[in-house]
Amino acid sequence: MVHVRRSFTVPRPLPAVNAYLADFANAVDWDPGTQECARTNGTGTPTEGATWHNVSEFRGRSTELEYRLDHRSEDRLTFIGTNKTATSTDDITLRPTPEGTEITYDANIQFHGLARLADPFLRGEFERLGDEITHTMPDAIRAHVPD
Repeated sequence: MVHVRRSFTVPRPLPAVNAYLADFANAVDWDPGTQECARTNGTGTPTEGATWHNVSEFRGRSTELEYRLDHRSEDRLTFIGTNKTATSTDDITLRPTPEGTEITYDANIQFHGLARLADPFLRGEFERLGDEITHTMPDAIRAHVPD
């Protein structure tokens, strides 16, 4: 399993940050690998059980995952993405601060079958993506979430 965790603060109020991040379609703005992401059930405010079809590029190859909003509360969002090769759990914890909102992004990628053998070789690439998200997510939040 690959585990990546990053924390950073954005100058926006927690409820607005939660609302923006709860719509996983916005991953096209903040996730460096996401090329397309569209909701596949329901409309309006995402609640637990909402799903998205995500197309990402990883190491020059396109991969598709089906994501589900597994948990949503005021201070936490958990998305689980699956395909035949992997299960990705993106756990986003939010904490109010005097400067805005502290975000802790915690990603776990569990590879299945023979793909597990690649785990040690892919860890560095996921660490690099984790480093990128400390810039791309705050930039997207500043651009799309009002003060």
